[in-house]
Amino acid sequence: MPSSLTRRLIGFPTLTSSRKHCSGAHSRRAMVTLVVATTLDPASIGPASALLAMPGWHPGPFLQDMASFVNKYVRLLKHDNSSITEDHLDKRWEAATGEVVDDVIFLSRHTAASKRPALTIHPIGVPHLREDEVPPAGGKPGWAAPPNTRMGPWLRLLKVIAESHNLTPEFEVTLEATHHGPVIDSPTMFVEIGSTEEYWKRQDAAQAIALLVWKGLGLDGGVPVGDWHRNNGKGKILLGFGGGHYVPRHMDVVMKNDIWVGHLISGYSLLMEDNGDAGIGGTWREAIKVAYQVTKKAFPGGEVLAHLDQKSFKSWQKNAILSFLKEENINVGKPSDFC
Repeated sequence: MPSSLTRRLIGFPTLTSSRKHCSGAHSRRAMVTLVVATTLDPASIGPASALLAMPGWHPGPFLQDMASFVNKYVRLLKHDNSSITEDHLDKRWEAATGEVVDDVIFLSRHTAASKRPALTIHPIGVPHLREDEVPPAGGKPGWAAPPNTRMGPWLRLLKVIAESHNLTPEFEVTLEATHHGPVIDSPTMFVEIGSTEEYWKRQDAAQAIALLVWKGLGLDGGVPVGDWHRNNGKGKILLGFGGGHYVPRHMDVVMKNDIWVGHLISGYSLLMEDNGDAGIGGTWREAIKVAYQVTKKAFPGGEVLAHLDQKSFKSWQKNAILSFLKEENINVGKPSDFC
């Protein structure tokens, strides 16, 4: 038998520190969380370096030219490319190691025209794009990854960490709407520092994100935060439609209630064309269906409720969306339904 170090270096799975789920086809294989960082991005490698400075890490197998680091059931990957182009990292990791990827967390920078400092979390996908369109920032038309179940609980934890580290009110802590790639099949989220190079390099922001991952994944010895598997399939999941990029009305509900978060499809991703008697064209139906289907997949057994930013729609848009949700048997929730 090869030594444990040799096994890691040549790509054998290291199962002793991994969690295992006890049902289904993957019952005898490790279930791991991938945390992904790129050296090209100071808002990515900064938090990753701060995280690796915490105890318990050791070298893992290389994935092609990517170094990895292991801590319990967590695998941190470090690469030298743009993260939005790194398609199928979950399947590539599984093929190389035999470990099944449970969820993925990308560390990244956030860019905004406002240049406002921010700490953000968001799901990924471009479900509104037509097949003949080229995604401007990775992904593939009509696709969305299952949302990482940790998003809602981690947003609330991030708010607490940011406040305790005196990052607020300078930094806004917020969700973002679903956008960009890479293509991936596992539940995924981006955790970002914004919005200019000055803030991407801020060590206090990097430390806050590292602490979020450290505590959120239970690497501190505590209970992992936002692990749906520990929730026995119980809970309400907000599936947001409408509003701007920072989804303020969905944010209000998420911050005030102990709920889970699925996809957040902003108004600009619900493309609707009023064609009169010919009906309402655009890709909005496809975007809604994909967002709902992958959110249901991420939260088996959960109650997914669509939440509409009512004021962001014109009356004909709202009526069309509500009618379509009813056709698709997607329940709609008011803010009070999430209490």
